[in-house]
Amino acid sequence: MKIKRLDNMFSICKVNDFSQIDLNNEFCFTGRTEEEYSLVCQTCHVPRNTVERDDGWRAFRIEGVLDLSLIGILSQITTLLAGHNIGIFAISTYNTDYILTKEENFKRALDVLAFSGYSVV
Repeated sequence: MKIKRLDNMFSICKVNDFSQIDLNNEFCFTGRTEEEYSLVCQTCHVPRNTVERDDGWRAFRIEGVLDLSLIGILSQITTLLAGHNIGIFAISTYNTDYILTKEENFKRALDVLAFSGYSVV
């Protein structure tokens, strides 16, 4: 399985609403519940109406389009990283999964996956 590293820096945010988010920006992930509006975006695109934010995240994704019936792909990766004390923030889209780690753990996370048989591109 191929893992593609992304070269962007990301922020995980809580925002007042989605009014200041440009949905045309690459890597713009939003979520809304009865309790909050959440946003994951490139750090350079964090909106002004951000209430809380956590900067310093890097990301990689599983390459290709994953069949929605596949089981355990994200679990295998997170288990490997957890075994090396690497925390993650996961985002799933219709096509694939994105895994974010803090900048200081990013290279080590990719090394762990490469050592475990994943092809890192």
